[in-house]
Amino acid sequence: MGSAATAGSRRPLDLSLYLVTDTGRCGAAGVPATVAAAVAAGVTVVQLRDPDASDRELVALGRTLVAALVGTGVPLLVNDRVDLVGPIGADGGHVGQGDVGVLEARAALGPDAYLGLSVQTAEHVRAATALPLDALDYLGVGPVWPTGSKADAAPAGGLGVLRELTAASPWPCVAIGGIDAARVEAAAATGAAGVAVISAICGQADVGAATSRLRRAWDECRVGAR
Repeated sequence: MGSAATAGSRRPLDLSLYLVTDTGRCGAAGVPATVAAAVAAGVTVVQLRDPDASDRELVALGRTLVAALVGTGVPLLVNDRVDLVGPIGADGGHVGQGDVGVLEARAALGPDAYLGLSVQTAEHVRAATALPLDALDYLGVGPVWPTGSKADAAPAGGLGVLRELTAASPWPCVAIGGIDAARVEAAAATGAAGVAVISAICGQADVGAATSRLRRAWDECRVGAR
C-alpha cells in the first residue's frame, strides 16, 4: 500500500479508528454525545452520515460536531453531500460509487479539504487510479463482512478482496463492514491503514468502553507488526 501525495494544507489522515455516525442507532444518547465519547476514547476520524436528514438538519448537526471536535485534532468528513462541507465547516467529504464523481467533488471542495472514496472491486480501484493522485486522500474498502448498518450495502467481499484492493491502491485504505473488536486483527493483517465502524460504537451501552476495545485491538496489532 502506497501513500498519496496531498495538496494544499492536507496532512495525512490518521485512519486508525474511523467512526461513521448513524443517527438512528445513536438513539437517545444522540450523535454529538456519542462522537464526543468515542473521540475521547480513541476515534481518529469522524464521518457524518445521515441520509434521511434534510440539508438544514445535516448542517445543524454538523456544526454541533465541529464545535465538539475543536481542539481534538480529529477531522470531520461529510458523507455524500460535499456541497454541505463548507456550510458545516467540516474538514472534507466522502463519496461512494453512486454519488457525485471524484473530480466534481474535488472541484467543489477545493484543494485543502480531505476526500475519500468507497470501493468494492478491483475495477473501482483501477478507475480511481486513472485520476490525479492528489484528488483523493484514502479509499474505504468494503463491506468486508456482512453488515446490517447499511440497507444498500454491497455484498461482503471478505478479507481476500480487502487485501487485494489495499495492495493495489496508491492511497491508504480503511476497512469497513461488520468490523468489531474481535475482527480488527484480521483486518489489520491485510495492510489496511485503519478500520471504520458504525454499530460497533453507535448505540453501544457504553460508547467509551466499546471504543476503547476497538482502539486497543488496533494498537496491539500495530505494536505486533513492528
